[in-house]
Amino acid sequence: MAVAKALSVSLVGLAGTIIEIEAEISSNLPAFILIGLPDAALAEAKDRVRAALQNSGLAMPSRRVTVNLSPASVPKRGSGFDVAIAIAILSASGRVEVPSAASWVHLGELGLDGSIRPISGILPSVLAARQQGFDKVIVPEQNLDEASLVDGVTVIGASSIAEVAAFHGAKVTARSLQPTHGRTPQLESSHEATIDMADIIGQDEAVHALAVAATGGHHLLLVGPPGVGKTMLAERLPTILPQLTAEESLETSAIRSLVTMANLGAVAKLLAVRPFEAPHHSASLSSLIGGGQAFPRPGLISLANHGVLFLDEAPEFQRPILEALRQPLESGEVFINRTAGLARFPARFQLVMAANPCPCGNYFGSARGCTCSVSTRMAYFSKLSGPLLDRVDIRMRLQPGKATDVSLANYGAKQIGRSSHEIRAKVTAGRERSRRRLAGTQWSNNAQVPGSFLREHLRPNRSVTKPLDLALERGLLSMRGYDRCLRLAWSSADLAGRESVLPEDIALAINLRGSDGAML
Repeated sequence: MAVAKALSVSLVGLAGTIIEIEAEISSNLPAFILIGLPDAALAEAKDRVRAALQNSGLAMPSRRVTVNLSPASVPKRGSGFDVAIAIAILSASGRVEVPSAASWVHLGELGLDGSIRPISGILPSVLAARQQGFDKVIVPEQNLDEASLVDGVTVIGASSIAEVAAFHGAKVTARSLQPTHGRTPQLESSHEATIDMADIIGQDEAVHALAVAATGGHHLLLVGPPGVGKTMLAERLPTILPQLTAEESLETSAIRSLVTMANLGAVAKLLAVRPFEAPHHSASLSSLIGGGQAFPRPGLISLANHGVLFLDEAPEFQRPILEALRQPLESGEVFINRTAGLARFPARFQLVMAANPCPCGNYFGSARGCTCSVSTRMAYFSKLSGPLLDRVDIRMRLQPGKATDVSLANYGAKQIGRSSHEIRAKVTAGRERSRRRLAGTQWSNNAQVPGSFLREHLRPNRSVTKPLDLALERGLLSMRGYDRCLRLAWSSADLAGRESVLPEDIALAINLRGSDGAML
């Protein structure tokens, strides 16, 4: 009897567990037994491994082969264990060196011809291996660039099982493999966007509101008639946000690595551009929040992590979908519970919702009369519940542009300070200012700071907050609205380059927030 092992990784969400793949060869009738809670795709590895070894000149032992995936209590899925299973069998049969095979983590799917095919989830798998103390990983050659993004890990890209077997000492003719050392992630230089905030004609207040939102990480609701520029504004918000840090980009790229094989190669480099996701209003709850039948999969709110989630025609979304956003908006993460286990996905996105003022769109800002009844308008906006709107710091009414703005644009007049590049520089400086102010706390931007901390440590002078206090006394703002106005005021001050809040910041915050009782 001979027993040997190899290593692989099982993922549930972004969390990975090192799996020991034990292979035992006994002198019984030929058979291939796979145990250890495999799913259907993994159970089919028996036929893939047998054919791959046979066609690579590394025949399966003609005895009983038992392969155990340990720990057995951890669910395993997919074809990414194929290479590790094959190496464990070769190690148990004495074809490769046992210490070498047991010291490397193996990831990849086998083709019947012995080729190693790429798989999804390579980046979080390598990250999980490093976190658990394993710094040597063999991956499919097509996944090599992605795996090399993890610093402190030695990575090898292989195109066939024969190459991996030869690397571990098997007597087989194959290309020699060269290790690649993981590098400190470098962000790819962001290209100039094809869209720019300078494309917006007029809407000075809205552009300034977006800059304040970008500085503090605030959520927005834009309400206005069709054609007023709501979608254009939302699409240009990522162009004024600061570039992703290496840590933020690595986390977001790890999520994208999980989604589909169609995204193969999408994370070969870490981009500096923040993600932008704009689902259609017919999107399902699982596609937006995350789901899956047995194994959890990330939704669009996780793909928008550290970026922007745009809900155009927000009242047209199903009410349960909108309500499901409430918890991620507060916590910055979402938990998906399935039979395979509980998966946590980060979902720290900036929400932008756009809506018409009524179903016909002409309630205000249009010379055409509104044809909607009061009850129709109320039913239209009832999908945007109070608790959801309470989490949105900026709620703005947008009016159509003026003829003078159009005339200036037609004559090519430049709006100084309105390009995305110029605004992004101010936003980046503002975020750095708030980061210094919040140093030593668990928060990095103003939208995350709780009201108790604001009132105790960052409360402006009472002469500055007098308009805010009056609004609270008159019932125009709730206590939560009061706190959110303070956050907006600090973001306004940060954007303007000030170290303290002035009365004009408070006035702007009240205007952007709007009263709790009469927003629309």
